[in-house]
Amino acid sequence: MRKTNGWVERMTVAAAALATIAFLSLPAKADKAAAEATYKAKCAGCHGADGKGKASMKTKDLASDEVQKMSDADLGGVITNGKPPMPASKGMTPDQVKDMVAFIRSFKK
Repeated sequence: MRKTNGWVERMTVAAAALATIAFLSLPAKADKAAAEATYKAKCAGCHGADGKGKASMKTKDLASDEVQKMSDADLGGVITNGKPPMPASKGMTPDQVKDMVAFIRSFKK
């Protein structure tokens, strides 16, 4: 049996720890397909499939500067809490709201 001074073992543990930290700190990728499906099911009826809004309903154009200049937190708040006449989406998880914000950002001109 070969005797080591522990250096190899310490380096292995350190490398494993760094790899774990790097993996856990990667940003989560938005689930665009799920957000798009949710948008089509819950939002497109009023905001239109293209996000342009419907004049007859006086809904916002999601590509407009007014909407796109909103912070992610403010936009997420509108999604979660609603804004008359838009109903709240209380059933969405924080990750789903983040994904929806990212999807709405895709309408930017």
